[in-house]
Amino acid sequence: MLMLRIMTWISLRLGRPAGRIVLHGIALYFLAFAHKARRASRDYLRRALKHDPTLAERYLHIFTFAATIHDRVYLLNDRLQHFDIEIQGEPLIADHVASGKGALLFGGHIGSFEVIRALGRSQPDLRIALAMYEKNTRRLNAILAAINPEAQPDLIALGNPSAILGIRDRLDEGTLVGVLADRSFKAESCREISLLGRPAAFPVNAFRMAAALRTRIIFMAGLYRGGNCYGIRFLPIADFASTPRRDREAAIAEAMERYVAALEQCCQDAPYNWFNFYPFWEAADLHP
Repeated sequence: MLMLRIMTWISLRLGRPAGRIVLHGIALYFLAFAHKARRASRDYLRRALKHDPTLAERYLHIFTFAATIHDRVYLLNDRLQHFDIEIQGEPLIADHVASGKGALLFGGHIGSFEVIRALGRSQPDLRIALAMYEKNTRRLNAILAAINPEAQPDLIALGNPSAILGIRDRLDEGTLVGVLADRSFKAESCREISLLGRPAAFPVNAFRMAAALRTRIIFMAGLYRGGNCYGIRFLPIADFASTPRRDREAAIAEAMERYVAALEQCCQDAPYNWFNFYPFWEAADLHP
């Protein structure tokens, strides 16, 4: 937290270029000493790039992650003027805002969710909440407090019985609720779906929740394009509003396939934005 506060001070006082100089040293450090993350990065890049990644490509993968973390300093302080942001699928979100209906935004550990949240704060009619597990909620609150104590997000802690009620209430208010749907826990029901040529385990519960709440799922990703450029992507995944109960499991399976296809397209379009630095595909072996 001390280093994070120092980085925040340097970045806000001396500017984004000065802050990014430090990132190169951080990326080199992790490339040299974070052995497990380095192996996972190499395995992923081999799949995404379709060749054995060079040292420069492996470095760029780690640096891209560091850059998006660093940009949180500016995004959480509402300094959107530093960035060139292109939005794909904006009418999809505009229609929801106009209708007053909420929806679930399903993303993953790819790119920057913070750039999407910052965009929401810049538009008064667009409300965005984030649902995540309680341990991650506490960690995120601590990080955000170090960067900007006033930038407290609307967080819903998953893992307790009241979570789905909180999500339902936000949806009824017209809020878009973000869920990172690419990671699972050992006790969680999963389905194996091919991603970049090999089956990976994806949690089913978030999709079942969407079906139970009879709401719409929209894919979201805030892809870092280098320099000061981001591309925000919204894609329709499923709408359970009129799905009969007898057809739910088939609709859930189809929604999951569409979600993973959208995730894979992001990996192909912006390969260095994948931030699951652990053996993602091997996790499928933990689930029967």
